[in-house]
Amino acid sequence: MNLFLELRRHDKLSNKRSPFYEQSQVAQFFIYLAAAFYVCYLIFFGVLFAFILEDGAKEPYHYINSGLFIFFAIDFLMRFGFQKLPTQEMKPYMLLPIKRSSVINVLLVRSALGSFNLYWLFFFVPFSILTVTKFYGIWGVITYCFGIWLLAVANNYWYQLCKMLLGEKIWWFLLPIVFWGAIIGLAVADFDPLYNFHLELGEGFVQGNILTFIGVLALIAVLFLINRWLIGKLMYNEMNKVADTKVKHVSEYKFFDRFGEIGEYMRLELKMLTRNKVSRQQLISISILVIIFSLLISFSDVYQGGFRDFLIIYNFVIYGTMFLSMLMSFEGNYIDGLMSRKESIYTLLRAKYYIYSVAMLIPLLFMLPAVFTGKVYFLTCLAWMLFTSGAVFCCYFQLAVYNNRTIPMNEKMTNRNYMGTGKQNIISLVAFGVPVMIGLALKGMVGEMWMAIIILSIGVVFIATSNWWIMNVYQRFMKRRYINMEGFRDSRQK
Repeated sequence: MNLFLELRRHDKLSNKRSPFYEQSQVAQFFIYLAAAFYVCYLIFFGVLFAFILEDGAKEPYHYINSGLFIFFAIDFLMRFGFQKLPTQEMKPYMLLPIKRSSVINVLLVRSALGSFNLYWLFFFVPFSILTVTKFYGIWGVITYCFGIWLLAVANNYWYQLCKMLLGEKIWWFLLPIVFWGAIIGLAVADFDPLYNFHLELGEGFVQGNILTFIGVLALIAVLFLINRWLIGKLMYNEMNKVADTKVKHVSEYKFFDRFGEIGEYMRLELKMLTRNKVSRQQLISISILVIIFSLLISFSDVYQGGFRDFLIIYNFVIYGTMFLSMLMSFEGNYIDGLMSRKESIYTLLRAKYYIYSVAMLIPLLFMLPAVFTGKVYFLTCLAWMLFTSGAVFCCYFQLAVYNNRTIPMNEKMTNRNYMGTGKQNIISLVAFGVPVMIGLALKGMVGEMWMAIIILSIGVVFIATSNWWIMNVYQRFMKRRYINMEGFRDSRQK
């Protein structure tokens, strides 16, 4: 317990003593604001479901319990977009008489007590107060919500296991897909034992059944031990710089030779994305999400109207959100070498723009099934691709001027947890939120076809002027180069 409190105190002191602490306060404000909206929505739906299901043949909580797997499938998917792995900068503690396993235990316990595991309670607490108290009183509400929290903790450890494995080998993405795919497949096939199992599980929580809680706690313990072993192995590899030397094939991307110096920087960007653990894991996670959302749009009738439009925009914007929001942060590891050559930063920015603009063909390709099934117009997809490559990327490239934190390329378990700066979060919010509002507003006023033509035209204008605004970004970056280089050095992993 003392170690848990001491590490928590160290973490808070580290954040406060960071040279970026004041900038992070703005970022935290937007995070808390978004969380408050999310909480309000959950409370609203908890009350709404309690009244909607009241006239059914069964009690409302029976309907919800039989579909608990749906809530935690959504929870699992959301964690990929919002939850980071538990990390701890280990090197300062290696000189102290502290076991590495004890630090890992603290990380996992701190993860279980994280706020992300509490979010679903804002749905289940009001829902259970309106439905469970009729038969089991307040005690039934307490045991029921405690059981839901335990399931969230188990889902938390399951997510962490999948994400860590996915970061090591790409083929591990099959593990969560097979697991959740099997459950969803059984649900679609109306497999009664699946619904009955979750119904009995929820009923056990409501009734305070000891065996039910023991079963869930046993599951948590198993996942805890597996995560503990895996984190220990990954930490050992990172701290001792254990690398996989079995290289089967090294691509030199000779295709880029024809583009001269820009081609060299394009090659550098591709190697950075595909050969380093942090960027490779982000690339894989994003691609999986885009594939899932594209399939949902293509072959499901559930996602229609405004939410469907949101998913379409999300598929194109997410690549820029994940990588361009951290523009120059990976380069902070070797910024001194880049600054030693005249105008290398300008060439690098142009190379990045070309790479990520071409990458917009990936979500366009994934959206083709939706086009063939008649769910989306091809012109709409093309318009959002060009708008993202133009206007959205123009917004994200402004971050090259202000980003001055180095992000480690391979350290995922032993790095520091970084909070986005205020400018970074504001620009990211504008780049992601404004297209959604523009798209929905134009579609409501002039229809989908004219909306696509308008945003396509805007995108083409920004693409045509890309050399001008990239040069403007470069010139502003050079005016701040000493401030930025100092920030990159201070935040670099020692």
